[in-house]
Amino acid sequence: MVSAMPGTVTSMSRLTGNTRIGLAVLCTAQFVVVLDVTIVATAMPKIGADLGFAAADLSWVITAYTVVLAGLLILGGRAADLVGARRIFRAGLVTFSVASLACALAWSPTVLITARGAQGVGAALLSPAALAALNELVQSDARRRALGWWTAAAAGGGASGWVLGGLITEYAGWRWVFAVNAPIGLAALLLSHLLPLSAVSARLGVRRPRGLVASLDLGGAVLVTVGIALGALGLSLISEGAGSWAGWVAVGLSSAALAWFVRLERRARQPLVPGSLLRAPGVLGGNLTAAALTGSTTPAMLMVVLYVQDTLELPPARGALLFPAFNVAVICGSLLGPIGVVRWEIRPMLVGGFAAVVSGTGLLLMLPEEALPRALLLSAFALMGVGLGVASVASTTAGLIAVVKAERGVAAGLLNSTAQLGTALGLALVSPLAATAAPMTGYRIGFVVAALIGVAGAASALTVPRHLAEPTDQPPQPTG
Repeated sequence: MVSAMPGTVTSMSRLTGNTRIGLAVLCTAQFVVVLDVTIVATAMPKIGADLGFAAADLSWVITAYTVVLAGLLILGGRAADLVGARRIFRAGLVTFSVASLACALAWSPTVLITARGAQGVGAALLSPAALAALNELVQSDARRRALGWWTAAAAGGGASGWVLGGLITEYAGWRWVFAVNAPIGLAALLLSHLLPLSAVSARLGVRRPRGLVASLDLGGAVLVTVGIALGALGLSLISEGAGSWAGWVAVGLSSAALAWFVRLERRARQPLVPGSLLRAPGVLGGNLTAAALTGSTTPAMLMVVLYVQDTLELPPARGALLFPAFNVAVICGSLLGPIGVVRWEIRPMLVGGFAAVVSGTGLLLMLPEEALPRALLLSAFALMGVGLGVASVASTTAGLIAVVKAERGVAAGLLNSTAQLGTALGLALVSPLAATAAPMTGYRIGFVVAALIGVAGAASALTVPRHLAEPTDQPPQPTG
């Protein structure tokens, strides 16, 4: 069983100082992990010019990170369950910080994309371990509100990237977009001793259990990562031209790798994703909606960045000043989410959140080719941001609430993995489509596809049971 940190209590208002600091460390780590998906977006034109990227390859600065992160998050969650959340959290911090420095020092497209992949490895260890540690750190009634802060940190990180990337790029240079992670990682590492040490992690301090490497199912992790990477590559190539034979071959190989992964998992004694987890109420719906949220909002926001910088020709810093409205809306939605989930339950909050995201994306179709439409952008950002925040809380709650304690690390990894997979596949689909048309036409194509992904997310919300509750230590059974 997991041992809670001394002083953990059941009310957020009565949390001890150390517990509050520990919670802040975990939320900050998740903020940075998600931030690194979007913070590079506003820096991409500068990165492409400095390092000599081909236009079609530039999106891989984001995709390399998200593909590796999505492929290894489940492994990271499994490792957190087996080795202990605090140990894996620290290992992820070190890996992520060192890889961030490598990105800052990159001298070619190949080096940068490789370093971004290494960042994804660190983030894949860091993120699910942080969420598992949060569940150990905060108990009972306080956990739902802590989960709201966690989700606000994640959603706020994704939203803040659009602002911070532009400011840092213009005033400090794009390399500082990556270098800034190093001091943040060092501070989090120094404070990580405040996190609880689970019972299994404490035992590892005495001796290393046999079969640990086999328990991690490294073969399954490699297969799912290769499958996701090939799928993203294939979709990207097909979006550039439906007749791309290389794209269809990549999709075929992706399907084969993922099918092989499923077959191995069914036969494995200790699979990467336990069957009991997949049968837990809400897990399927939580993961589908998580993927649709990132798959719709990230490409839409990237289209806005390109519109502001390339079509309106605003400097990165000035363009970044448009995005705080989106940040504030996301954080407000994330903080309102836990209240809405308690009052109206999860499914209505998911449907309402997606409705707001789709409505905001629809407003972006009205962007003019000339003049800065501040009111239109602010209205769209407000709708998209509140919808993203509310639906993110509901999605995370759905994917975790009915999961037994022993599987929360891998459940967190699965949830984060599908969210990052949504980002990778959304960008792989939208970016080439937008690039093949005239600028304004391309942006509008991107907005339409993003809105359709949002509609699919609203439909997937219907798979979430009406009533979900925290389980006992026994495998959960559907309750609605």
